[in-house]
Amino acid sequence: MTIKVAVAGATGYAGGEILRLLLGHPKYLSGELEIGALTGNSNAGQHVVTLMPHLPQLADRVIEETTPETLSGHDVVFLGLPHGHSAEIGSQLPEDTLVIDCAADFRLKDKQEWDRFYGGTWAGSWPYGIPEMPGHREELQNAARIAVPGCFPTGATLAVLPAVSAGLIVPDIAVTSITGVSGAGKKAAVPLLGSETMGSLKAYNTAGKHRHTPEMEQNLSEYTDQDVTVSFTPVLAPLPRGILTTAIAPLVDGVTQDVVTKTYQGFYEGEPFIQILPEGQQPQTQHVVGSNLCQIQVEVDERAGKLLMTSALDNLTKGTGGAAVQCMNIALGYEETAGLPQAGVAP
Repeated sequence: MTIKVAVAGATGYAGGEILRLLLGHPKYLSGELEIGALTGNSNAGQHVVTLMPHLPQLADRVIEETTPETLSGHDVVFLGLPHGHSAEIGSQLPEDTLVIDCAADFRLKDKQEWDRFYGGTWAGSWPYGIPEMPGHREELQNAARIAVPGCFPTGATLAVLPAVSAGLIVPDIAVTSITGVSGAGKKAAVPLLGSETMGSLKAYNTAGKHRHTPEMEQNLSEYTDQDVTVSFTPVLAPLPRGILTTAIAPLVDGVTQDVVTKTYQGFYEGEPFIQILPEGQQPQTQHVVGSNLCQIQVEVDERAGKLLMTSALDNLTKGTGGAAVQCMNIALGYEETAGLPQAGVAP
């Protein structure tokens, strides 16, 4: 049986990354997975070679308009659309179609949080696509609807979750994430111009304003009875892609570095896309570019009585497109690592 896949929003950064990964997927190479409709909005009618020349296998394909009619008839539909558009399209697709949404429309379980940070109609929540969160891999198996996590919550959740789950910290967490400009999407905007970003760093949506804050709190709250608070500060850096996250929280009395190290190693044992780095080695975005890997380091700050948790990932791969393909693999019963590189691009 051949699985037919469509990508809505194919010319955006998320859609382009999904296509890059699908073109190297063993099921595509064997002919068992077919790339069907590629859709867009303002780019409809244009050829892929003009918009995404880094995908030569699809050069002659034409971008179609994003409509339920175009997307229906596919076994898998990836939605790489702006927030607020996925719910309308997703509701019109057949129930037996695997729909994987890269926007925020189905991530939040709390309507009040949705109203506060996004607004508009709350569409509910779908199974949440961080397989490394205990219990979530099982929810994704045979799922027909999946919400891909935000890139910031992915890095923060993976860095902090073992400490919260094991009760190593007081879950009053300060998170700072330094991100490349591709995280804002492909839209034209003055603050994202090269002349505005090169040689400069800028914090934005500070002091609880960023939309990914409630997603982080939601994820971590699943694994503790304590109230979880996250103070999140995103920082824009002159990078094409990558997120470096640091998280700091008060350490519970008596917790040592040895306990922390063993906890993290045990928590992520067997996870193909998590690498706990050796003592003294810090995660770097350059080591995960193009890969679906998340590197993590965790350190006890004895003087301050805090735990420092650091992660690095590629926001377009493990943070978006790679996560989407990983979820597809799980839902369809494919090898979870299929088509997903663990090795980064260096130098």
